[in-house]
Amino acid sequence: MATRAPFAWRSRIRFVDTDASGRIHYTALFRHFETAEEEFMRSLGFAYDTHDPRQLSYPRVHVEADYLSALKHDDPVYITVGVAKFGTSSYTLEFNLYLEETSEVAASGLITVVCMSKKSQKAHPLPEELRATLRAQAGAA
Repeated sequence: MATRAPFAWRSRIRFVDTDASGRIHYTALFRHFETAEEEFMRSLGFAYDTHDPRQLSYPRVHVEADYLSALKHDDPVYITVGVAKFGTSSYTLEFNLYLEETSEVAASGLITVVCMSKKSQKAHPLPEELRATLRAQAGAA
């Protein structure tokens, strides 16, 4: 049985991402992860704003990152995204950012997202379509 290739999003470290040292500012990495997440979800047919946006939202409740090597202005990179785990009302995505020239992992991270009812402001079960898609992705890893 053929396994599905991991989702990868190509990008580049922009000038606006860097600090006075010329390296990526620690907060900028999360913008890259968020863009990769958005494109990953779109590739699965699930855009956050098209699935019951009046009733549900998807706040991030935990983020973490490890910076493993320098990321500098104009470095071409690619970010892989996968489902690390999922539950009844939340899921965690795993990110690895690679320097394109060396295929070296330069940063990694996790983002946990919770499905929330806008009315109650409490956790809400993931829509079944999303849960089934995440389950399939977690099994493809």
